[in-house]
Amino acid sequence: MENKSDNKKEDKKPRETHAEVKTRMFGNATSRKYAFAKEQRQNPTVAEAIMWEELKGKKLGGFKFRRQHPYNRFVLDFYCVSEQLSIEIDGGIHNTPENIEYDAVRTKILQDNGITELRFSNEAVLNNRTKVLADILEKLKSLKLKRDSGGK
Repeated sequence: MENKSDNKKEDKKPRETHAEVKTRMFGNATSRKYAFAKEQRQNPTVAEAIMWEELKGKKLGGFKFRRQHPYNRFVLDFYCVSEQLSIEIDGGIHNTPENIEYDAVRTKILQDNGITELRFSNEAVLNNRTKVLADILEKLKSLKLKRDSGGK
């Protein structure tokens, strides 16, 4: 005769460790990427510091953001987990041919993983913050509506 309690134990999935959950959540980001993200949080650019003041504490439409969020082999400047939206604030370095190519590959990888990316220049954040925030909020609402309607 079978013991039902033994079957229940076999049916249970083993609990994931904290590291396994972190890995799954953050697209297999490495510990080096976490360390780099922490360093970046401690040394933001002026534009990133301004943007964080606008995004932290669910100030923008009630959406929660993380800053310098590790994902895969990248660190996302700002990331809204619920809507899978990455916000990148780009300095002049992003205009070099190597970085243009790198950013295109990065955007493709993020898109392939269901993450939408918006990019703004430092100058846009510094000189036209209201428009940048309006664009971000519009995209967040669009993504939320799409998610709430089943992706249609």
